[in-house]
Amino acid sequence: MNLHSHRLLLLPLLLFFTTTSTANIKPGSSLYASNRSQTWSSPTNTFFLGFTQLGPTSYTVSISYGTAGVPIWTTVSVVGGTASAAVVDSAGEFQFLRNGNLRLINGSDATVWTSNTANLGVTSASLHDSGTLVLTAGSINAWSSFENPTDTLVPSQNLTVNQTLRSGVYSFRLLSNGNISLTWEDSVVYWNQRLSALNLTSPSLQLQPNGILTLSDASMRRTENVAFANDYGEGGDIMRFLRLTSDGNLRMYSGGNTTMTWAALADQCQVYGYCGNMGICSYKESSFSPICKCPSLNFEAVDVNDSRKGCKRKVAVEDCVGNVTMLELKQTKFFNFQSQQIVSTGITACRGNCFLSASCIASTSLSDTNVWCYTKNTPDFVSGYQGPVLLSTSYVKVCGPVQPNPSPSEQSGGDKKCWKLWVRVVGAVVVASILGLAALVGLFWWFCCKKSPKFGGVWAQYTLLEYASGAPVQFSYKDLHRWTKGFKDKLGAGGFGAVYRGVLANRTVVAVKQLEGIEQVSAEINQKFSEWAYRQFEEGNLEAIVDRRLADQDVDIEQVMRAVQVSFWCIQEHPSQRPTMGKVVQMLEGIVKIARPPAPKAFTEGSISGTSANLSSKDSGHSTNEASAPPPSSSEASAPPPSSSSSSFQTASISPFISERIMEKPSSSLLESFQIKSH
Repeated sequence: MNLHSHRLLLLPLLLFFTTTSTANIKPGSSLYASNRSQTWSSPTNTFFLGFTQLGPTSYTVSISYGTAGVPIWTTVSVVGGTASAAVVDSAGEFQFLRNGNLRLINGSDATVWTSNTANLGVTSASLHDSGTLVLTAGSINAWSSFENPTDTLVPSQNLTVNQTLRSGVYSFRLLSNGNISLTWEDSVVYWNQRLSALNLTSPSLQLQPNGILTLSDASMRRTENVAFANDYGEGGDIMRFLRLTSDGNLRMYSGGNTTMTWAALADQCQVYGYCGNMGICSYKESSFSPICKCPSLNFEAVDVNDSRKGCKRKVAVEDCVGNVTMLELKQTKFFNFQSQQIVSTGITACRGNCFLSASCIASTSLSDTNVWCYTKNTPDFVSGYQGPVLLSTSYVKVCGPVQPNPSPSEQSGGDKKCWKLWVRVVGAVVVASILGLAALVGLFWWFCCKKSPKFGGVWAQYTLLEYASGAPVQFSYKDLHRWTKGFKDKLGAGGFGAVYRGVLANRTVVAVKQLEGIEQVSAEINQKFSEWAYRQFEEGNLEAIVDRRLADQDVDIEQVMRAVQVSFWCIQEHPSQRPTMGKVVQMLEGIVKIARPPAPKAFTEGSISGTSANLSSKDSGHSTNEASAPPPSSSEASAPPPSSSSSSFQTASISPFISERIMEKPSSSLLESFQIKSH
C-alpha cells in the first residue's frame, strides 16, 4: 500500500475526531433577533449559530464560519420549488423546545421554520467544529444541518442523492447515475456533468480541504475528481466551500465570499432564466459582467429596479388587431432545454411558420451548422442570449410597428454626451464652490479681521505713509486713541506734553506725544506761536520763550539766542531762504555767524478744530529740533532745495475727528497736537 492510500485511510479518521468535538445546547434554550451578539458556538469557536440581519427589520438564523461571519447554513423555506430565507422581524426568536423541536417564530408567535423533530426523543443539541448542528436522541442523530443543506457544501460534509442545494428558483443535485446537474424550477436542466459510467449504489459528493471536489461510492475502488479550485493543494487551513448562488451558478470559494476559485458555467448568460421571461442576457464591450435587457422598445421591464425579473409586451399580441409582426433579433438565441418543437427548415420559413401559428410566440433559427428551427409556444418561458459569436437569428411576435433597441454606437454616443454633460456640471460646481469659498473668506475678513493687527490691516492713511514716504498722511483722533489704547501706556513727558506708547495697524511700535498748553497760549495772544516768539525776540525777552520748567536751571542765553535765530531761519516760507542741515549744525555750534532772521510771514488763522501730528522716520539719523539759518549765499540760493529723503521729519495732517472730551470745549479754543515718533 502506497503513501497515498495511507492518507485516504486517515482522512475518515480525522473527520471522525473533528465531528466528535461538540458544544451541547440544552432544551429550553432560545436566541433572540433583538440580541444578535448572543450565539451558540462550536467548542473551538470556529462556527457560530445566531441571528443574521438581512434588512432594516428582517432577520434569519444561520450557521457562520469564523469572525468574518461566512454563512454555511441558513433556515430556508421552499415554496413551489423556490427557496428563500426564513425571515422574522426584530421580535423573532429561535427556540430549542423541550419536546426536541427547533423552531423559528416571529413577533406574532407564527412559526416560519421548524426541524420537525418534536416527540422523536431528542434530548440535546450540539454545534460541532465541523459546522454541523445535530439533534441527538440517545445515541442516534435525529436531525442534522448537514443532512438538510441549504445552498452550501463545506469540507467534511457529504452531498448524497436525496439531498439538494437550493437558491431561489435554482437547485443543484447529485443523481443516482452519477450525474450532477443544475436545474431551473426543478424542470429545466441547463448544466450537467456525468461523473462515472459505473453502476453506482450510493454516490456522495465531497469538497476536500485542499480544494478538490470528489465523488465517492461503495462500488468505487477510489474517489473520482470532479472539479479543482484554482488554488487547489494550497493552504490546508483555508476555509473553502461550494455554493449555489442566486444567479443560478455553482461556484467554489476560498477564504471568504469574495475569492471565487471555480465556477460550473464560465459564461453566466448560459444560465437558464438569468434575465427572467422574455429577457435577453448579453455583455457590454470590454465588460465581463452580464446585463439584462428587453428584446426591443416594444417591451418594458417587469421591475425597473431589477432587470433580472424579465420583460413584458407593452401591447399584448391578443390585443393587437391587424398589426401583429415579427421582431428580428440577430446573433440571438432562445434556449431550447425544454421539449419544444424542432424542425429542419430555412430561416424565412422559421419566421413565417411562427407568425402564422396562433400559439407560437417566438422562434430561433440555428444557422451555425444545419438550419434547424425551434419554436416557443404559449405559455413557454422564453430565456434569451445575445452575443457577437452567435450565428443564430431569433424572432419574437409583437404588436407593430417594430421599435428596435438603440445600437451600441448610439448608446455609446449617448454615454459620451452624458459624460460631457457630467463633466460640465462637475466643473461648474467646482468653480462655483471655489468662488463661494473665496467670497465667504472675504466677507469674514471684512467683518471680523479688517482692523486686526494680526492680519496686517492697513488703512489708506498708513498705506500712504508706508509707500509714499515724505507725503502728508492724515490720522484721525479715533485711530490715535485706538493705537495708544486710550493713551494708556505713558512713556514719559517732555516740552508741551506727555509721550505715550502706540502700535500702528501694521504692528509698528510708535511714540505719540500729546501736546498741552496750546489752548492757553492761543487764548492769551490769539496769534501764531512763531509771530509771538519773534516779537519776544525783537524785544530781547528771550526768557519768555524758554520753557517754564527750565526756570530753576542755569540757561545759557547765548545758546538760546542761536537756537531761536536758527529756528526762525528754518521756518521761512520760501525754501531757498532755509539753511541746509549742514549750515544748521555749523550755526548751532557757533562756527558760522548767524545773520538776523527776517520776521515770519504774518497771517491770521481762524479757530482751529483739528488735530495735527508730526511723524519722524525711525531710519532718520537727524535731530527733530527746529532751527533757523542765515540767508544763503547767491550760489546757495540758486541751488535746488534738498530732497525729501534728507528731511529730518515728516508732517502728517490729521483729519478733524474730535473726541467727546474736546467737543465739550468752544470750537475757537480747540487745538490738540500729537507728535509721533516710530521706534
